[in-house]
Amino acid sequence: MQFFHELQRIRPLALGVALLYKTKIMAKTAGIVIIGNEVLSGKTQDINSHFFCTELRQLGVEVQKISTIQDEIPLIGKEVAEFSHRFDFVFTSGGIGPTHDDVTIEGIAHGFGVNVMRHPDIEARMRRRLGTELNEARLRMANVPEGATLLCADAPFAPIVVMRNVYVFPGIPKILQERFHSIKEQFRDAPYYLKNVYVRYGEGIIATMLNDLLVKYPELMLGSYPVLDLPDYKVKVTLESKDQKYLTQALEALVASLPKDSVHRID
Repeated sequence: MQFFHELQRIRPLALGVALLYKTKIMAKTAGIVIIGNEVLSGKTQDINSHFFCTELRQLGVEVQKISTIQDEIPLIGKEVAEFSHRFDFVFTSGGIGPTHDDVTIEGIAHGFGVNVMRHPDIEARMRRRLGTELNEARLRMANVPEGATLLCADAPFAPIVVMRNVYVFPGIPKILQERFHSIKEQFRDAPYYLKNVYVRYGEGIIATMLNDLLVKYPELMLGSYPVLDLPDYKVKVTLESKDQKYLTQALEALVASLPKDSVHRID
């Protein structure tokens, strides 16, 4: 009987621990697909993925994968559909112009098993803007996967095509950035909190302390980056978490474990 009473007392505690663990703050996730032979051949430098990563991190979204692929319809379809299944948001860049290698729309339609259709609103705006200069090649830019919706629909050209959780952006960085800034608040999630610790000792000395810290704080996002050309410190250690209290505790534990006078500064 005593054992039964003890079991009844322990079970709610165990359940409480389980529930507490499940309340861990989970980040929204994103994948980025950069489309273009010109990027893979080195003719064009990809700055769009860096832009997406920076902006999404500030919004509290965790980018988990970046893929750069060729302008091939089956490949685009396979990659985008897979990303759509794995991540909360997918952002594509490139391949929506009027030329032969602009096949992103066709690829996404292929991946989701739908047809390509000409969007009447995009076509109407193009006819008003271009008049007699509008030709069949340019009209390809009015094509969307069947079932897609538009954001920035009043833009003079290249609105954002949204297919389920996939956001299709042009490859031109200036336009991509303008379009993203106009819609970015809809992706905002709980923020990441960040602390940087600048350490005077090299990674070989502090590696054990960092490993021990992750054992104690397994949900901590911990980074270690050697610095070769500055006299004041040799490693920048970054600590990130969506839980500010958890981050503060981990930071205190790290500083306490490091050799005396090894911390140059914390910000």
